[in-house]
Amino acid sequence: MIIHLKKNITKEEAKKIAEKTESVMFKRNDFFVLIASSKITTIPEMFSNKIDDFFPMDTDMQLSSKKYLSSTREIKINDILIGGNSNNTLLITGPCSIENMDQIKQCAKLLEELKLTTLRAGCYKPRTSPYSFQGLGLKGLKMLAEIRKEYGFNIISEVRDASHVDEVIEYVDIIQIGAKAMYDHGILKACGKQQKPVLLKRGFGSNLKEFVQAAEFILSGGNENVMLCERGIRTFENQTRFTLDLCGVSYIKEYTNLPIILDTSHAMGYSYGVPDLTRACVAMGIDGLLIESHPCPKEAKSDATQQLEFEEFKKMYNSLKPIAKAIGKSII
Repeated sequence: MIIHLKKNITKEEAKKIAEKTESVMFKRNDFFVLIASSKITTIPEMFSNKIDDFFPMDTDMQLSSKKYLSSTREIKINDILIGGNSNNTLLITGPCSIENMDQIKQCAKLLEELKLTTLRAGCYKPRTSPYSFQGLGLKGLKMLAEIRKEYGFNIISEVRDASHVDEVIEYVDIIQIGAKAMYDHGILKACGKQQKPVLLKRGFGSNLKEFVQAAEFILSGGNENVMLCERGIRTFENQTRFTLDLCGVSYIKEYTNLPIILDTSHAMGYSYGVPDLTRACVAMGIDGLLIESHPCPKEAKSDATQQLEFEEFKKMYNSLKPIAKAIGKSII
């Protein structure tokens, strides 16, 4: 159950009500919001005169539910908007990992040429093998900050674990929580205590309920700027890296109020299939795309097989624009 307290309720009063109802509490503008278990369906009589509104829910997917907010949340990323009534499809691109300043400057020039707004690059890489390149860490974040200062892009980079979450929050405009970190409560709670937009990726072995309830940890912490990212799940198929769950995307669009971003690079795992998958995603009217690009993918230190070379990316980008236009969307 979600409870909106009256505007005149003090923080101390709100805390007492939260304790009695075993609720999580945060403040929205000028009133407090309490979120209790969905098992609670009625308001205690003793608090009825302190409550402005309440929303009984049938699952613990509560703040993210369209039963609570009927339209998709609008997320402001500095000077751009996605979700809500914006009709924007955010196209995020850049390398899997920042490797050096020359590489990332080449990527920045690609975005500048295409008039795109948001640059991605990993600095802390959660690799499967301990012997693989694991990122430049804080040095990479500082390089990205220099690129933002020079070109004005929004920067997105991934948190690998809770040990460096504060560094990522400080340097980026969008915090990415990767598939392997979806259940890291240290990251989720830290992201809930600040207000920068968060892109939460679905774990490749997680069902939709688990995915959305991970987002609830951030939302219930008071940060309502959460975007979901479908990046493929593990199935019996082994000829592609993962299986992109477009059925799940339809579910998220229908039942949740969170913007949905699609990562076709990680889903496919091979660059040849990324453009086709991406065109299918745009046709679904999603809120954003996360596509990896690299000046020389064969030399990439991570995920070399799935990153698009710049000419491939530009060709794909030009093919997306008429699809977006046909469904009333603009790619930014």
